[in-house]
Amino acid sequence: MPDSVADYPYETRLNILHQPLEIIDEKALSDACEYKWFNQTLCQVNGSVVRVAIIEGEYHWHKHDDDDEFFYVVEGQLLIDLRDTEPDQAAERTVALNPRQGFVVPKGTVHRTRAPQRTVILMVENAGIIPTGN
Repeated sequence: MPDSVADYPYETRLNILHQPLEIIDEKALSDACEYKWFNQTLCQVNGSVVRVAIIEGEYHWHKHDDDDEFFYVVEGQLLIDLRDTEPDQAAERTVALNPRQGFVVPKGTVHRTRAPQRTVILMVENAGIIPTGN
């Protein structure tokens, strides 16, 4: 099983792109994106980070033992498949988020995100979270 962000076929950038007092232009970044699955940390706010993701397709099943995740759809549609326990069980439910809708996946919840078309989302999570899960 892959152990780090580098082991997955996603373009994941954990560097903090903007410092305090800088304007963040999410639209310019999203419009310039050529990847099918792109994740960039935009800024840090206290002990959390705000990330933008431009996605199409599906992420792998995973969970975060110690961290909640907040997802907010800017454009497109985000599907979040949720399971209570083990990754090899069938999905228990799917949450569909449209633009201007958000959702928190609580720590310990096995989940997978999917986007049937190009979708732009913002995420808020602890700065030390491993995006691919643990």
